[in-house]
Amino acid sequence: MDAVNYSAVLVAAIAAFVIGGLWYGPVFGKQWMALMGMTKERMEADKSKGVAKSYILMFVGSVVMAFVLSLVVMAMTPYLAVAGTLGAAAGAKIGLWVWLGFVAPVTMGSVLWEMRPWKLWFLNTGYYAVTLAVMGAIIAAWV
Repeated sequence: MDAVNYSAVLVAAIAAFVIGGLWYGPVFGKQWMALMGMTKERMEADKSKGVAKSYILMFVGSVVMAFVLSLVVMAMTPYLAVAGTLGAAAGAKIGLWVWLGFVAPVTMGSVLWEMRPWKLWFLNTGYYAVTLAVMGAIIAAWV
């Protein structure tokens, strides 16, 4: 097995951060706020408490996710290569399978047990589906 490409892991983590900023900002920010019952006043109050720690922790989580995904990509790429899928396409496919097998089922608990709306689940897990596909594509392109 090849060594982890830490540059690819870092770029994938940065991509996740950028996707999150767009996803929960201009793309779906208003829908997310409505589904969460969040008001602009509450958002401003939360921001005034300082969000630097939250951003740092989220970025660390993205680095961990990219690192683990890189291990999965390295392990799975030979199997997809036999099927004719290589490079970024293989990585995106792996990212989507990881999302389907781990993120989607685990996060359904927010709907089933916390009584959150399905629309919120689709919005939140959609972010992870896109993010894992992009991260996988970046990582696999550099393997």
